[in-house]
Amino acid sequence: MLAISRTFTLDGIAARPVRVEADVHRGLPAFQIVGLPDAAVREARERVRAALLNCGFEFPMRRITINLAPASLRKVGPGFDLAIAAALLAASGQLRWEALSRLSIAGELALDGSVRAVPGALAMAEAAARRGDAALVVPAANGPEAALATGVRVLAVESVSQLGGLASGEWEPPSPAPMALPTSPNGHAPDLADLRGQLHLRYALEVAAAGGHSLLMIGPPGAGKSLAARRLPSILPPPTRGEALEIARISSACGIFHGPTGSRPFRSPHHTISAAGLVGGGNPPRPGEATLAHGGVLFLDELCEFRRDALEALRAPLETGTVSIVRSGMRQELPCRFMLAAAANPCPCGRGEEDERCTCAAHDVRRYQGRLSGALADRIDIVASVTQPGAAEMGGGEGEASAEVRERVRRARERQQRRLGADRCNASMTPSEARSGELTDDASALLASAYESRRLSGRAHDRVLRLARTIADLEGRGSVDGDAIGRALGLRRREGA
Repeated sequence: MLAISRTFTLDGIAARPVRVEADVHRGLPAFQIVGLPDAAVREARERVRAALLNCGFEFPMRRITINLAPASLRKVGPGFDLAIAAALLAASGQLRWEALSRLSIAGELALDGSVRAVPGALAMAEAAARRGDAALVVPAANGPEAALATGVRVLAVESVSQLGGLASGEWEPPSPAPMALPTSPNGHAPDLADLRGQLHLRYALEVAAAGGHSLLMIGPPGAGKSLAARRLPSILPPPTRGEALEIARISSACGIFHGPTGSRPFRSPHHTISAAGLVGGGNPPRPGEATLAHGGVLFLDELCEFRRDALEALRAPLETGTVSIVRSGMRQELPCRFMLAAAANPCPCGRGEEDERCTCAAHDVRRYQGRLSGALADRIDIVASVTQPGAAEMGGGEGEASAEVRERVRRARERQQRRLGADRCNASMTPSEARSGELTDDASALLASAYESRRLSGRAHDRVLRLARTIADLEGRGSVDGDAIGRALGLRRREGA
């Protein structure tokens, strides 16, 4: 007898529909799963067998074939267990399939028949809504997450034994309430008030946050670079509902979902990370740190210690906001529109050539700084020089709090969204948008002079315009004047402290 159930597999961060076809025929007892399953899917045979027997069902001692269609799509993870069990019970006559024919089912089975949470429940619920399913059956632990999607009913189950009551219509699980989407930042996040002094660095952080610009901080160890970067999310405006759902979808698909928060993601990978770990890859391909930082901040501490190929892999994502992973017969497009914040020492010893204690040879300094290629450096909007704060600054009072800076950033972003559209900021402007802004005569003259004297690239020219536009937005000005251009040029110079 043949029975079919429907489920999903994760492809990157997207949920792809899968048909589970169960065929039970007379013959030597065997249980085979076909359709390009990975090891976790193949092991479902033992989990399903034990779960059904421990819940009082009969496991058919016949020839069982489970086909996961389409066969060309790689099936990954243990989330097929519950759908395989449902199809197998229907094919062996133990479950009425008519009532379940318009449902999608996802869940991992424990040996006692309980249903465990699976990654990607939100993406699956959204895919079920697009497909027009009547409902999606998920583990109880995934219920509030899946209920964030609209257009599909979510049914949460705790055990495979509940499938019988669901199929017969004698029992129907309650629909879980969706998780709340916070609209205010996390009050326990590190506050910018902890940063003492460093007025130039504070201004660079505010401009970067207001326009979504990338930032590189260069200075000796202990000057406050990492402290400042970890407080950058606290001055960013909270994500909108659409952004919060996209952030939740990514973290859910990667198996690190802990519920939506009012703060944006902050990812800080170690400098030993590979290119695949940073931008995504592997077999099967998985999202990297760049995608996990989507909508938030990607902080690369000790930038010059990262592998050259890992840093170069960031060049295209910084420009396009997406990562393209191409493997034989498949292609994935992963979102990764993040703010890059990076910190580096001026030389291998960290003190800098201006410090008399620096013992680094000139060729060692050039080799150390050369790990950051010119092509990648050209894509970084702001380069801030960081110096050690003085004793008076360290012993003085706290600096300006994050809430005050965040309010100015919020107002600046509202101006950008009125000009560019929802969820866009100045860092995402196209070259034509950057050059179409209103410039005063002195601003045009200053930019032209800097373009010739500093030999700016075309990309750097447009990035100066974007920075100047952000500075004007922070000050509430409609046009970009010479002062904004001058400040933007200063923010791209290391000696701006």
